[in-house]
Amino acid sequence: MITIKDYVEGLFKDIPESKEKESVKTEIILNLEEKVQDLMDSGKSEEDAINKSIVEFGDVSEIKRELQGSASPAPKKNEKKINYKNNLWFSIWGSALIIGFLFFINYTTSWGHPWFVYPTFAVLWWPLAMVFAWLNHRKN
Repeated sequence: MITIKDYVEGLFKDIPESKEKESVKTEIILNLEEKVQDLMDSGKSEEDAINKSIVEFGDVSEIKRELQGSASPAPKKNEKKINYKNNLWFSIWGSALIIGFLFFINYTTSWGHPWFVYPTFAVLWWPLAMVFAWLNHRKN
């Protein structure tokens, strides 16, 4: 019964491959096929029996949670690894350039009033956040 196999494959497509996943899928397919056969024996058409057994099967979110907890997640093909160290250095150099630009504008327009200090505090949050992200990544 191709429809049941396709349905079960679709339910578990986002779960990483493992032996537990395959055994659970096989068990679910066998149970659903048995239910379909019982419904067909009681007079239902094959399509009605498949639909009714799928509807009565219910939610598999609990099973999926257990499978995701038991299997280590496999890295996705399109998922890029974050390079925290490069992000940290980029934020440091970017902040230094912004602060230098603010200092230059302050120096050329109004040297007597050092207003560039105030936006400097806001700009320094960027590398500070990157330091904490990098340290958190190193800890894990």
